[in-house]
Amino acid sequence: MGKPYLYHLRPGYGSDKLLLQFFLDSDDVAFNNDLLATLQDINPEIDSVEDLWMNDEIVFHISSNHEAFYLSKDIWGFAFITAENNQLAIKIIDEILSRSDLFEKEEVDFDKYRDVKN
Repeated sequence: MGKPYLYHLRPGYGSDKLLLQFFLDSDDVAFNNDLLATLQDINPEIDSVEDLWMNDEIVFHISSNHEAFYLSKDIWGFAFITAENNQLAIKIIDEILSRSDLFEKEEVDFDKYRDVKN
């Protein structure tokens, strides 16, 4: 096994909604498989994929035992799991990831993200 995937549980900028942010190597090709395998207890299934070529981003619409969530990945090595209307899923996914050797959670200061001026 290589180095674990580093991630943050944090609010979105200027929001109280939680998300998971992952920091990937640009040449990483195993992340999706590793993530879905780690989350197997909630039965994640990719329902559809959107290629947002204007943003250099791909969004995976994923259903699970704990409702739907989104996985977005961009060309700069970032990936996000969001579920604005399903915050319970974010907390459950964080709990599962924190128990896995494939993922390493780094604590962050939530105020850094909440106090963003528009």
